[in-house]
Amino acid sequence: MSIMTAEKMLDYLYGLPEQFVKSREIDLSFLERYRRNYKAIVVSGLGGSAIGGDILRSYAADKMDIPVIVNRGYELPNFVNRDTLFLAVSYSGNTEETISAYEEARRREADIICVTSGGKLEELAGKDGYGVIKVPSGLVPRAAIGYLFCPLLLVLGELKILPRAEKELEETIEILSRLRDELRPELALPANKARYIAEELRGALPVIWGTTGVSEVAAMRFKAQINENAKSPAYYNIFPELNHNEIVGFEVPDSVLSGVVVVILEDEYDHPRIKKRIEITSRIVEDKVKNIIRVKSRGDSFLARLFSLIYIGDYASVYLAMDYGINPTPVAVIDYLKAELARV
Repeated sequence: MSIMTAEKMLDYLYGLPEQFVKSREIDLSFLERYRRNYKAIVVSGLGGSAIGGDILRSYAADKMDIPVIVNRGYELPNFVNRDTLFLAVSYSGNTEETISAYEEARRREADIICVTSGGKLEELAGKDGYGVIKVPSGLVPRAAIGYLFCPLLLVLGELKILPRAEKELEETIEILSRLRDELRPELALPANKARYIAEELRGALPVIWGTTGVSEVAAMRFKAQINENAKSPAYYNIFPELNHNEIVGFEVPDSVLSGVVVVILEDEYDHPRIKKRIEITSRIVEDKVKNIIRVKSRGDSFLARLFSLIYIGDYASVYLAMDYGINPTPVAVIDYLKAELARV
């Protein structure tokens, strides 16, 4: 497939640093009414609209004394009530699961803020008197990760639930701006890390391994991007959990294992025992699988390191689509599923 066919998605990826820049200009003056103590934060979304919640959950784990829960369904956990800050995230504004969860959060008198480009969610929030952060339209949800994550971070910072993250956002913008020059289509193998990964994944079964903490969400994202952009299966797991189950599954069948490529996402600040586990596990599977690729994060701050891994995975998934001759932008199966559900 030509680069021209994938040009739209590549343009989306190239513009990620600017999504952070523009998000920092959002008017948050409406937050005055939300300044109170909450007992939980719930982010409700699906697919590309939910990954920002996962990043927030991971980022906030050691910075907040209340939990961040990501909800990916029609219904809400029983604890959601008037002491909950409910963040409804739907890029289109029409995700039926998120709208259902929104309605339930409203009935339970939770405080609600919506992040969306429009649609029914914006309409409902306007009618009900809740805050809306409207993000630019015209992308696909998975390509709007900056617009769908950064407002969540800024809201919690403005409400003093989380420490402000201006320096981390600055470094993230800087790291991504440098990385996109290293991952651009014009830069060929072997210098282009994303192209190299895509070349190795072509014709293989990708298995993405991250670690609890920074690279956990990046591994989840990498898997989903391969699914949506390259239209092919991929799976992910995390250390140390995978050492208690998945690692045993690398004995048979040889016909499948010989086609597996393991991509290990690593971070400088991984726990020392995790680093040992990665080395030992690599030795265990290296003679069984087609290849093991190791990808290291960039930067000093949590956000920069996490998004550096996400960015490499995003580009690799698009290059894999190109290698397969597939246009990465459409998701015809999802569109069909939604159309069928709409008939019920």
